[in-house]
Amino acid sequence: MNTELKNKKILIAPLDWGLGHATRCITIIHYLEKINCDIAVAASGKIKTLLQNEFPHLSFFDLPGYQITYSKSKRSLPLKILIQIPKILKIIRFENRWLKKTLQENKFDAIISDNRYGFFSSECTSVFITHQLKIRTSIKALDKRLQRINYRYINQFNECWVPDIEGNLNIAGELSHPESLPRIPVKYIGPLSRFKKEANAKTTFKWLAIISGPEPQRSLFEQKIFEAASKTNDNFLIVRGLPGEEEKDPGLANCKVFNHLNTTGMQASIQSSEFVISRCGYTTVMEVLSLQKKSVLIPTPGQTEQEYLAAHLLKQNWSYTFNQDEDFIFHLNQAKTFNYKLPDINSQLYETVLKNFVQSL
Repeated sequence: MNTELKNKKILIAPLDWGLGHATRCITIIHYLEKINCDIAVAASGKIKTLLQNEFPHLSFFDLPGYQITYSKSKRSLPLKILIQIPKILKIIRFENRWLKKTLQENKFDAIISDNRYGFFSSECTSVFITHQLKIRTSIKALDKRLQRINYRYINQFNECWVPDIEGNLNIAGELSHPESLPRIPVKYIGPLSRFKKEANAKTTFKWLAIISGPEPQRSLFEQKIFEAASKTNDNFLIVRGLPGEEEKDPGLANCKVFNHLNTTGMQASIQSSEFVISRCGYTTVMEVLSLQKKSVLIPTPGQTEQEYLAAHLLKQNWSYTFNQDEDFIFHLNQAKTFNYKLPDINSQLYETVLKNFVQSL
C-alpha cells in the first residue's frame, strides 16, 4: 500500500435525520480504512449505535444530533420544520464550538461532514457531503432563500462531495444538479452503497420493507406495512430501522421481522427479495439501485425532497412510487407489472475521489 496514504486521521460526523446519512458513511469509512486511514466518528443515539455495531474498533465522540421532529399531518409539516429553524441554527453553532474544542484536544488531518453544517474548521481540511444542493419546498421564493443560506454554510468547507452521477440521467435530478453551484470545488463522486451485486442470488421473499425516518411518520409507515402484509399471502421481510430496541412479533405467519440488520444482513435481505418497499430516502435509493432491485418508494408525507425524488425516479422508470395515504395493496399489485428500466450504475467512482483526497492531505 502506498506509504503516502498511511496514518491520516479523519473525523466523520453524519447527520441524524434518519439512518441514511450514517449508512452511507459506512461505505466511506470502509474505503478510508482500506487505504490505512485512522477514523473517528462523532455521533449520538441511534446513529452512534448503528456505526458502533459496524465498527466496534473505532473511536467515538458523543455529539448530540439535531433531533428534528415531524408532524403526523402532511400539510402541517412545513410549519413544523420552520418552527424548528431556530433550534437547528443553535445546534449548528453548538457543533462548530464543539468541533473547535475537540480539535484543540485531538489532532485530525481532515473532517468529513455528512450534512452537518457547523462541522467545518480553518484548522484542517473539511469536506461537506450532500446530494441536496437545491432545497425544494412548495414556495419558489423560499427555495431561493434557502439555497443562498445552504451555500453560505457549504462555502465554509474546502470541498463539497455530491453522491450522484453527472449528466441528464441521474439519481437526484435538480436537487444535485442545480443551475448554479457553490463557490468551493464540487465533486460528483457517484452513489455511495455498502453493497456489491451478486450474481444468481436466490429470491426468498416477495417484499422487503425497510422502515426508516423520523417519528411519528416512521411508526405510521410501519403500521401501513403491517396492515398491507395482513391482507395478502405474499411473504414479507420487514426491517424496522430500530437498532438497539426489542424485537416485535407482529403475529403474522407471512412476515419475518428484524429491528435492524448490519451491512451483511441487509445486503442478503435485499438480494433475496423480489421487490423493496421503502421511504424515498436518498441512501436507500442509492443502495437499491446499485443492486438493480425493483423498488416501491413511498415518500415521507410533506417531505418535499422525497416527493420530488420519487417523481424523478418514476419518470425514468427506475422505481415505482405512490403516496402513503393511498391504497397499499392496489399499488403493490401495480408495481408487480410496472415496466422497470433499472440503470447499470458504476458504484465505485467515490474510491478515486477519496484516494486523491487523502493523498492531498
